[in-house]
Amino acid sequence: MENHYYVDSVKLSEAALKKKHELENDPSSRTDHMEYMAGMERIKSDIMEKVLAEMESYDYLQYTAKDVMAALSHNNCTVEDFKALLSPAAEPFLEKMAEKARLETQKHFGNTVYLFTPLYIANYCENYCVYCGFNCYNDIRRMKLNMEQIEHEMRVIADSGMEEILILTGESRIQSSVEYIGEACKLARKYFRMVGIEVYPLNTDEYRYLHECGVDYVTVFQETYNSDRYEQLHLLGHKRVFPYRFESQERALMAGMRGIACSALLGLSDFRKDALASALHVYYLQRKYPQAEISLSCPRLRPIINNEEIDPLDVHEKQLCQVLCAYRIFLPFCGITVSSRESESFRNGIVKIAATKVSAGVSTGIGDHESKYTGKDSDSAEGDEQFEINDSRSFDKMYSDMSSEGLQPVLNDYLYV
Repeated sequence: MENHYYVDSVKLSEAALKKKHELENDPSSRTDHMEYMAGMERIKSDIMEKVLAEMESYDYLQYTAKDVMAALSHNNCTVEDFKALLSPAAEPFLEKMAEKARLETQKHFGNTVYLFTPLYIANYCENYCVYCGFNCYNDIRRMKLNMEQIEHEMRVIADSGMEEILILTGESRIQSSVEYIGEACKLARKYFRMVGIEVYPLNTDEYRYLHECGVDYVTVFQETYNSDRYEQLHLLGHKRVFPYRFESQERALMAGMRGIACSALLGLSDFRKDALASALHVYYLQRKYPQAEISLSCPRLRPIINNEEIDPLDVHEKQLCQVLCAYRIFLPFCGITVSSRESESFRNGIVKIAATKVSAGVSTGIGDHESKYTGKDSDSAEGDEQFEINDSRSFDKMYSDMSSEGLQPVLNDYLYV
């Protein structure tokens, strides 16, 4: 393989701009977002049907303070209790929710907080998702790292002390093939004890192959569980197919993955309904695959290149805190990750209440870890970032800050024999 970065600055042709305009303004030009495309595996599962039915019937305005107090008084949180805790009626009870969530977190996780970092190895994408910096119609510097550069990035990260990595790509099977991702995962096993992936959805046999390459867990964001809103936001590409994306985590578990993570991108649609659906997705998967380690993420929208209007203005920190506390009370054994999309002060606080995992030393760009980790100028080109992060603390700073908060940072808790 050639020893250089593959870099490209995408300039949209007149024909591409015409197609973009057509997709945005003519719904009839888009494919059916509920129909599988060729090559997409169908599985027999009723989880999507159950989750969507609960979400669509959820009227959070019907819940009262009495319902919230009853939910907080129960030892075991039911689905109905969880709905009450997500409702606007629960907002005045946030301190009580936080205390109950804190007790549940301490009971099941002690004072530990897990640290990991993401590594983006390519930012080519074949989807048109209007809110994402990687979308195929966004004019950014595109890059795909070869294996030598990937290993260099991994070595820089591992030298910082990190033991868990999350490998990410844009959603392009052409530029980031399953085999390419697999080879990157094999390299990751040389440097890290835990390897996760956040890539485009795959079939069961492909997840099985990546598991054999060393992958421990799979993260897939559904973005929004509202299928009508999903159709409006995902205008082109394989990601447009709502049910295939929804079933990704289950296919990964069927392939033998040890763990999976679910999430909605809060702010794309009604955040209370998306939070309900995210948690119920986990709830039903836990019951069907009790051996699996299942976790939740809780990202909010962040600004992207070429679209300064995207910002998480409709989901405020108090509302996010309410969602996270409700998650912990409803799913006491579930891991909860809070990413660098959130502020330093918010993450410092929420790990003492509900969250169990945070990222550190984060970059959402391509090929820039040496410059960001060591401060050395790099002669190599760098690919643009997917979105702007909020908390840019290094691994050392994050470790120190977590320790000073009375928490025990954990880099890895698995023994391989």
